[in-house]
Amino acid sequence: MNAPVDATLLVDLIQAADADGIAKHVVGAVISNAEGKVLLLHRAADDYLDGLWELPSGGVDAGETLTEALYREVVEETGLTVTAIGAYLGYFDYLSKSGKKTRQFNFTAQVTHEDDTVKLTEHDVHLWAGRTEQEQVSSAVRSVLATWREGAE
Repeated sequence: MNAPVDATLLVDLIQAADADGIAKHVVGAVISNAEGKVLLLHRAADDYLDGLWELPSGGVDAGETLTEALYREVVEETGLTVTAIGAYLGYFDYLSKSGKKTRQFNFTAQVTHEDDTVKLTEHDVHLWAGRTEQEQVSSAVRSVLATWREGAE
């Protein structure tokens, strides 16, 4: 699913998650650079899911829309400013550190590139990953990236 983002889609996604008993909502961003590489972040050894490479992502706060959370989370985790949100790339479910049923909604995002310096706050390393390096992520994120590549072709 590589769907354009509009208010109706966002409401439908939340309603479907609620109907599925999802307790926590998370957003993830597929951010690519001019070379077609994707920004991945590495979880520190002392963090939940330590050692995992993942998309910039984070929880949706009370009262926030999915897109508002995406703008906020990307700048908080990377220091990069989202200039546009493109397509919805699908979701995956997992259990959070506290054991809550969590759904991560994934979108493409464009960011300012005047200063390509990524400033990490919650991760220990970042990588602009080519296709081979993208295999380091979980199977759920690999599926999101496959959907992104299909839409880019």
